[in-house]
Amino acid sequence: MKPILVLATTDTIAQSHNAVATGPKLIPSGLVPSGVVVEDVLAEPSWDVTPSTMLAIARRVRDALLVDGFGGVVVAHGFDTVEHTPFLTELMVGEVSRLGAIVFTGAVRLRDEPFSDAPRNLASSIVAAGEPALRGAGVVVCADDELHAARWVRQVDATSVRGLSSGPHPLVGKVIEGHVMLIGGAPHPVPPPVGEPETDVAVIAAYPGARAEQLSAIVDAGARGIVLDGTGIGNVPVEMFAAVGEVVDWDIPVVVASRAQPHSGTEIGIVSKVGAISSRGLGVGQARSALMVALGGGGVSYARSYFAHL
Repeated sequence: MKPILVLATTDTIAQSHNAVATGPKLIPSGLVPSGVVVEDVLAEPSWDVTPSTMLAIARRVRDALLVDGFGGVVVAHGFDTVEHTPFLTELMVGEVSRLGAIVFTGAVRLRDEPFSDAPRNLASSIVAAGEPALRGAGVVVCADDELHAARWVRQVDATSVRGLSSGPHPLVGKVIEGHVMLIGGAPHPVPPPVGEPETDVAVIAAYPGARAEQLSAIVDAGARGIVLDGTGIGNVPVEMFAAVGEVVDWDIPVVVASRAQPHSGTEIGIVSKVGAISSRGLGVGQARSALMVALGGGGVSYARSYFAHL
């Protein structure tokens, strides 16, 4: 059986009260079984993670499967940006995921706190990473023995060990007594990445009175793409329509997602009439990751085609 690789970052799952001041990243060997290799990753905590670090993690996961021959990879990441790094990794790894399962995990409580979720989440993630049925299923996120698809997962409670949700979509599976039980079908394969992803993608919230000048200002600051955090199915104030159309004319894609629960439809608000692209039900964080990858292949036209195939 091929070994499993655990990539350890500086986040709650790797910390204890006794060592939190120095911020150790390496997970103690006592928390991992034989046949598991732990590799320390130079990374910020998930709440402060940068796009360049996200891409570095994704590339390391890909190399671990394709070049180093590991049978699966666990990324001990953190849940603050669980909507971002796991799905970006899925998009960057693509079909290489058929070589081994990829599992992200984290913890809400430090590993030496009473009833810590860190040891259990790590142990269940290692079990999932060795599960042949999860190969090619994209990236999953493991918490409280539940396996969420990276495409749909989001954090709904920052203080609970059961703070992740995929709703209204089903879980991919559960880890029960050291075995994986599959529940729902994994999302369909993602398009292969083309070119170098763009890290400068901005998110702008839509709210009553939102100013259209935000779009041109963020483009002037260097943004190569914009995700609008819309209301409802992806609505934004009418005042922003002209600015959206102008930015699209500059060949800068504008993707509209919704802060509501992700849906599976392709509809968005009437802002689509001025060239905005539907996130196809992706949450805001996942949509931003997808736009980063899409921009590696070109501007508005390529991004529109890329999202149509997600």
